[in-house]
Amino acid sequence: MNTTKSKRPLLWITALAVALAGGLALWAGEKPAAHPPLKLQIDARPVDRNAPARVSYAAVVKKTSPAVVYVFSTKKVRRSEEENPLFNDPRFRRYFGLPEQGRMPRESVQQSLGSGVIVTTDGYILTNNHVVDGADEVKVAFGEPRKEFAATVVGRDEKADVALLKIDANGLPAVTLGDSDQLEVGDTVLATGNPFGIGLTVTHGIVSALGRGGLGIEEYEDFIQTDAAINPGNSGGALLDSDGRLVGINTAILSRTGGSNGVGFAIPINYVRSIVEQLVSDGRVNRGFLGVTTQVLSPELAKQFEVEHGALVTDIMPESAAEKAGLQRGDIITRVNETEINDPRSLALAITRLAPDSEITLHYVRDGKKTTLKTKLGRQGMQTLAGATPGAAGKDEGVLNGVGVSDLTAESRAQLRVPPDLAGAVITQVDPDSASARAGLREGDIVLELDRKRVRNSAEAVKLSAEIKGPKVLVLLWREGVRRYLVVDESK
Repeated sequence: MNTTKSKRPLLWITALAVALAGGLALWAGEKPAAHPPLKLQIDARPVDRNAPARVSYAAVVKKTSPAVVYVFSTKKVRRSEEENPLFNDPRFRRYFGLPEQGRMPRESVQQSLGSGVIVTTDGYILTNNHVVDGADEVKVAFGEPRKEFAATVVGRDEKADVALLKIDANGLPAVTLGDSDQLEVGDTVLATGNPFGIGLTVTHGIVSALGRGGLGIEEYEDFIQTDAAINPGNSGGALLDSDGRLVGINTAILSRTGGSNGVGFAIPINYVRSIVEQLVSDGRVNRGFLGVTTQVLSPELAKQFEVEHGALVTDIMPESAAEKAGLQRGDIITRVNETEINDPRSLALAITRLAPDSEITLHYVRDGKKTTLKTKLGRQGMQTLAGATPGAAGKDEGVLNGVGVSDLTAESRAQLRVPPDLAGAVITQVDPDSASARAGLREGDIVLELDRKRVRNSAEAVKLSAEIKGPKVLVLLWREGVRRYLVVDESK
């Protein structure tokens, strides 16, 4: 079992990986037209919180368990002799019975085991991104007698840890989606999945908290916290309300050992739904962009600005939706439409859950006076190098296919701690299956040069990537205060 830790101590992502063979279907990144539209079953009615306590949830489990699947993903990992110098020591090889140098196997196969939930009768399945991340092959299994299907990864959103799979089947038992916005702390929930690979398991608990974030697991965090036992292998499984409706996708636990301590986290289904509907219709997730830099409103600042809560605006991006609407430094944003804003995280979540070009009503305080304005959101800036679509690695035109870039803004400079005199293009997206990802490029890197030609902004990066013949390109980048060179070889 291989459990992946998050950036924070004691926090373990609930993925179960074992060294087994098997699996089918590469993440293909097909065009949206290749997939039928989502036909979700939705029931947004609130649960009856005054109903008598149940003695058994057997009926709910019987109704929903056929929609819970096992997800198997495999990937080939290329071994490097440089991983450990002991492999080059002939005495070490003889002692442990290893073959002579040069005869060590160059590749090994890793398999991850997680869970998923069927959400349409024609074969769409929800799971976590980390269950299928980097997979060469994916398959799902469910039912009695057990049936196995090759699966295609329709799309993935790394920032929210969501993935959507598709199998070629019809008449499947699909779960009904509930309304996660109506959940309250204390509501009964059931967690279902395949912990430790032992088979379908159901655990029972309550909603312990809502809107959990700041855990360092994903870029966008708005978790449902529950004490229903969640263990490795539950990743991608269902969090159900007391009526058996899907209200969340299980994704992580807080644990010292990797086992359940009664602190589990699930992604709210309303957020998941907005992501997967875009993955099917647009082939990617488009997030709204306001264009402000904000900071936490401390008690001292709240008293100074005469407000109780909100996100304090510290900078405005040029030509952004915020600038066009007339927002100013020192404004305190307190609400977006009907969503209360308590801090920068809640503002970011409220904006990114909305589509570009959405018209929003902003409530804010300026000089102690409450006021509102309307504006249309922009789009999180990204241009794609070499004209490639994210997820469509392998095109022959230009280099750095599957890499998205944008200009450095005041906000991105502050987030990445980029010096004010550094010019370049910031990487906003890297196709996990691309040559660039294998070479080590990642989101947040600043591209300074391509084949020793200077890059000052995203437009220059796009232009150069299209002109360079390849298949190899020398990239100079800046990461966390250090410049480094990488070679991206798209012939591999």
